[in-house]
Amino acid sequence: MLKKIISLLIALLCVNFTFSQEIFKRTLKLMGSRFEITVVAKDSTEANKYIDLAIGEISRIEKLISSWDPASQTSEINRNAGIKPVKVDEELYNLIGRSIEISKLTDGAFDISFASMDKIWKFDGSMTEMPSEEAIKQSVSKIGYQNIVLDPENFTVFLKLEGMKIGFGGIGKGYAADKAKKLLMEKGVSGGIINASGDMNTWGKQPNGEFWKVAITNPLDKNKAFALLPLNENAVVTSGNYEKYVTFNDIRYTHIIDPRTGYPATGIISATVFAPKAEIADALATSIFVMGKDVGIDFINQLPKIECIIIDEKGEIFTSENIEIQNKK
Repeated sequence: MLKKIISLLIALLCVNFTFSQEIFKRTLKLMGSRFEITVVAKDSTEANKYIDLAIGEISRIEKLISSWDPASQTSEINRNAGIKPVKVDEELYNLIGRSIEISKLTDGAFDISFASMDKIWKFDGSMTEMPSEEAIKQSVSKIGYQNIVLDPENFTVFLKLEGMKIGFGGIGKGYAADKAKKLLMEKGVSGGIINASGDMNTWGKQPNGEFWKVAITNPLDKNKAFALLPLNENAVVTSGNYEKYVTFNDIRYTHIIDPRTGYPATGIISATVFAPKAEIADALATSIFVMGKDVGIDFINQLPKIECIIIDEKGEIFTSENIEIQNKK
């Protein structure tokens, strides 16, 4: 009888503890973008401690990978392009290695050496005509992941071409979200969301036992969502061109540019990717834009545990094989 009473008391304590958890959020600017960090905790003191840990981790990563910070290892790599290899931390070396693998997987639709592109396209309303073919060709002359040389014995990175640069704009925020999530899980945070300017990574559940839900914005009306989907230990990233684009000859050119050709992507206005990690979702969302709807969906269908939702310029919704959206047109 005593054992039963003790077991019942323990169960009641666990229930009370579960329901005493609350959701806490903080929004701030990190990596030049808006971050919102959400954690499940028992009180604001505990929550702030965890959020501060996540901020510290994201700031650490920014110092490592930022191409704008002259003191970063990434800037050192860029300064020595065409000159000599640069020894870097194993973490940065591995991130560059994974980026190259994604480039191979996407046939160059994703490429961190895109940072060396000449900015000839303007999406601020100032463009009155398309750049010339020669200017476009010249703009991508220093791009090419094949010219990034890695030395696994010495952890060095060498960019073959003088003037070549790498940057992590298409993968960095996703990577930071992954690292912040991993740290908080290790510290015992039962659930939360790292929202890196739309690159969202979740774990655990809400205090009420429900999975976190993400709203997929309707790019034709940003105040409305066409889907609300649950996320179970998953990441989701959306790339969109509904704000930055130019139109020439009735063709809409997005600010997302194909690093292989120098021409902006066309045909898609929104690409959302679901993946186990925000890093890969981040890179693939951009890649799908460049690939186009048909090639992009076929590509995603070949990858395990990865799904996508694409909206074309006509507002039509297309999905990979294992996503179902109610009321989908």
